[in-house]
Amino acid sequence: MSGYDADVIVVGAGFAGLSAADALVSVGLDVIVLEARDRVGGRVEATAFADGVAMDTGGQFICDEMPNEMALTRRFSLPLVETPMEGAFLIQPQALAGAGSSFAEAGRIRARANRIDPRDPGISGLTAGEWLARQSDPPGAKASYQAMVQGLWCRPIGEIPLWYLIDNDRRTISNGNELQYFAEGTIHAVAVALAAKLHQRLRLGTPVVRITRADGSVSVATGNGAVLTARQAIIAVPPVMASRIAHQPDLPKPLADALGAWKSGTVIKTLVRYERPLWRDRGLSGMVVWRDTLGLFACDVSSAQATALVVFAGGPLAAEWSAKGSAFIEAEIRRRLIEALGEAAEDVTGLLIRDWVGDPWSGGGYSDVITDLQAYDTEDILRSGAPPVHFASSELASSFPAYIEGAIIAGREAAARVIAAAHA
Repeated sequence: MSGYDADVIVVGAGFAGLSAADALVSVGLDVIVLEARDRVGGRVEATAFADGVAMDTGGQFICDEMPNEMALTRRFSLPLVETPMEGAFLIQPQALAGAGSSFAEAGRIRARANRIDPRDPGISGLTAGEWLARQSDPPGAKASYQAMVQGLWCRPIGEIPLWYLIDNDRRTISNGNELQYFAEGTIHAVAVALAAKLHQRLRLGTPVVRITRADGSVSVATGNGAVLTARQAIIAVPPVMASRIAHQPDLPKPLADALGAWKSGTVIKTLVRYERPLWRDRGLSGMVVWRDTLGLFACDVSSAQATALVVFAGGPLAAEWSAKGSAFIEAEIRRRLIEALGEAAEDVTGLLIRDWVGDPWSGGGYSDVITDLQAYDTEDILRSGAPPVHFASSELASSFPAYIEGAIIAGREAAARVIAAAHA
């Protein structure tokens, strides 16, 4: 390696960084992966209940249209569980149960938006919220659409450029059921398995604070005081986190501006354990959608290991709840589940809260979101990078942005750029 510590240094051991490293090692390149946390997985993590049963408290779901993630579960012999969907979904509060039709109408609003060309001058400078206000749909349908947007993109609808929402949504090329499966034993186990193949190449607890580009090589300074050198580097962390790394010389202004065009999503994920799936006694699927509180959803994630509901709070609701603390979040979720499912829902056997709002090493979840209304070329600029420095994150994926599948794709796409440069 002519005096270098590695051919490539990868910053971040989430699925993007691990997938990039996996691809690079497979073609014989020497790689060092630096991860600020004391674990791998990034926005995918697992936490165990008191009885030792672990569940995903970060990214979790997978579907047949996600071939790369599906292939990894097969590669590491990780069984999948079909997400329980049989039965009716529940609208809360009951007074708004008639809004069920609004759920379908929200899908029609989404399809209408996606028929618009993201580059249409007629939507330039328009947020998704402003566009929605101009539509003639019933208030219930609009509220349902807003809840969907804020629950999935985890930012206020009034911040998200309409063009970005359309482009981002078009790249999620599934049959509409991204909740099709989850992994028995956690999807985080795939990240652990990928990391295990790296052996000594992986260094945890090693945040990167500065990257210096010089003479076709990079020097990477860590918060631990070490400086490592390589021919190339991949920054495989979300854009907001990537923007906090200093560069010498400064990054080109278009690239620095592109990193500054994003805000982190805000989401809280809560797993609630029960002895049995009590909602099925009433013919319910466990899917609960709250209409009086935008961005709040529940879903059955029961398996042979555990009976559980996952409850998501996304967007402004997550930011509001996070500010009130975990005791408030737990009490509020318990109260709402009892109101929705009856007094039997009071008998919780375990509860895990993962508040991703302002997470120190990911910024939030599930994804960063572009909030600069005119930043049309942001993703292309970041994909181009400043060689020998390259960027990879789920946000930049050619398909399934904001999903684990997208992170895998983005990592492999960045690795392909590095390999091409190495052979140039």
